[in-house]
This record gives sequence, structure tokens and C-alpha cells, in this order.
Amino acid sequence: MKKETVKSWLWVVIDIVIVVGVAMLLRTFLITPHNVDGPSMEPNFMDNDRVLVWRHPSLKRGNVVILHAPDGSLYIKRIIGLPGDTVTSKDDVMYVNGKKYDEPYLNSYKTQWADDNNGLFTQNFSLSTLKATNYAKKVPQESYFVMGDNRPISKDSRMIGFVKRNKIEGKVVWRYWPLNKMSIY
Repeated sequence: MKKETVKSWLWVVIDIVIVVGVAMLLRTFLITPHNVDGPSMEPNFMDNDRVLVWRHPSLKRGNVVILHAPDGSLYIKRIIGLPGDTVTSKDDVMYVNGKKYDEPYLNSYKTQWADDNNGLFTQNFSLSTLKATNYAKKVPQESYFVMGDNRPISKDSRMIGFVKRNKIEGKVVWRYWPLNKMSIY
């Protein structure tokens, strides 16, 4: 074999090793893929949707996150309450810190479920009435109040309590499957 051919193949191998190494570092420390499991975020995220999660995000109200639930499984939920917030739902309107919190991502789904849930998509509650939150008045520091978009069936902070920051794996940044629903968040 010619010296140039060996040298060319060596550079190809080095390039492949570098690309694979960078991909492994990104996947391990920055971005990780996840499959949506279950209907708790319908209709916005369906069972078996595939998403990429940014592992070190700054978190804001409305972000969709992957979290480690108390039972050890991974949940996909939406952040409703930030540290220090009060959260209340009354007559199908969400209030954060006493102000109406608009949730346009629920509009098309609310009417579909209202008849089956005593006329409400989201049952009335406040943090201070929930046993899961130990009847707290506000979301504690380093914690979040999360809810699924499919409120009538979602197992979320109303049942599992506040989610500590260190239990949030990351924020959904891209749905890549199914292709017809591909979107950036």
C-alpha cells in the first residue's frame, strides 16, 4: 500500500473517532434523547413521541421538562409554578401569584374533556389544599410545581408534590419524531 493511502485512511479513522467522541460527550453531558411514555401530556405530546432534552437549562414557567418521579420513573410535565409562586386553579382558570395564567396549549383539549369531568378540565385546587404539597402556601425554593397537559389523568405535582430542581433531568428542546410534528421548544 502506498504511504499516501495509509495516511489518508489514518486521517479518516481519526476523524471518525473525534466525531464519535464529541457525540458521546454531547449525549452524556448536554443533550439526551427520550421517548414520551403515556398520555399525560396529550394532545401536545403523544405516547412514543421522541424528544431531545437539554440537560442544563434555566427553567421558566411553561417549559416542558423530563423529571425523575418519586417512584423512580421518568415523567414529562410542564412547569406551572416556580420557587416562591402560589398556584391555584378555580373554575378551569389557572392562577399563578393571584394572576390569571394563560395556557393556550390546552384550549383545544379543554372542551373535549369538560363533559366527562364535572364540567372542569382542571379540578379546583390551591397549593394549601393539596396533601401532596404538605398544604404549603408557596412553591419552596429549589422546587417546582409541574402539571401534565392532560389534566384529568395526569399524575403530577397535585399527587406527587413539588419537584426538586435536582430531580429535573432537563428541558425539552426539540421533538424529532414523528416527523410531521417535528418542532423546536
